[in-house]
Amino acid sequence: MLILGLETSCDETAAAIVDAERRIRADVVLSQTTLHLPYGGVVPEIAARAHLEHLDQLITQALGEAKLGFGDLDAVAATGGPGLIGGVIVGVTMGKAIALARGIPFLGINHLEGHALSARLSHDLPFPYLLLLVSGGHCQLLIVEGVARYVRLGTTIDDAAGEAFDKTAKLLGLGYPGGPAIERAAKSGDASRFPLPRPLTGRPGCDFSFAGLKTAVRQTVENLSSRAELSLRDIADLAASFQAAVAESLVDRTANAIAMFRDRQPGGRHLVVAGGVAANTLLRQKLESLAAAQGLTLIAPPLRLCTDNAAMIAWAGIERFRLNLTDGLDFSPRPRWPLDPAAAGRGGRAKA
Repeated sequence: MLILGLETSCDETAAAIVDAERRIRADVVLSQTTLHLPYGGVVPEIAARAHLEHLDQLITQALGEAKLGFGDLDAVAATGGPGLIGGVIVGVTMGKAIALARGIPFLGINHLEGHALSARLSHDLPFPYLLLLVSGGHCQLLIVEGVARYVRLGTTIDDAAGEAFDKTAKLLGLGYPGGPAIERAAKSGDASRFPLPRPLTGRPGCDFSFAGLKTAVRQTVENLSSRAELSLRDIADLAASFQAAVAESLVDRTANAIAMFRDRQPGGRHLVVAGGVAANTLLRQKLESLAAAQGLTLIAPPLRLCTDNAAMIAWAGIERFRLNLTDGLDFSPRPRWPLDPAAAGRGGRAKA
């Protein structure tokens, strides 16, 4: 089984081909970072135009790298949401066109499900498992009971962790994307210098909040700037303090989720972290310690499968294809698409 995956939900244009044996035959990603860098964040119209300009070339490149033709494909999977709707439309339209022209099934993939199942592409991982999904637009804790079977335990009530990284990096003049920039600066910093808050830490539940932390960083920057220009030491220490606050907040909420996971799925043995922020080294270290203390095994996909990519979309397509969960050509792209639609009344504001 060979499936072509397309990813166009944000600022990476990507195409990949994956087979049912978890082999990635091709994985091509074109980053738009330089296009959005002058604006300090993703501009939706610029992103959509870039997807439209480059997606067909990336598909050709992926087929070439895999030494395959369109006739070798069994299906095509494209991110159908959530995401910037202009970009999502580009990928879905391309996927449908290929499916129609070749007479093969089409699968509209939830971008969050791509992240949720990415660990099963990189590891021989059984269901169920607890997932911390943490990225630029999403911050959730979910029980992954199976393909298309998700129970959301908590989500952000304001901003996602990745968004907080981006905005803090902008405040510190570190550029975009914020996550890698903050981590680089923090390496030489003193994380104990600035007593930043750990939002919701110690409270019941699994929801997240990062708006107050962003405000605390902004106020600290303003106080420092009122006395003198920020020094390299100030920037490094503030980056390290911010990174530590985010990691500790995420770990605290995840610890609560582990207790809920065990109540619902006593046989579960794995904690998975996925999404762009999962690439952060400090977060991985703290989650590794938490998992070990709780008798769980931490699974983190390789870094290239944490950020947005089409291999995870192709793999989610394979998982759904096996269960005959294909879509018609009337599939509608959507800017919001929660993995657990029943979770709306269980607290938190789903950014999906």
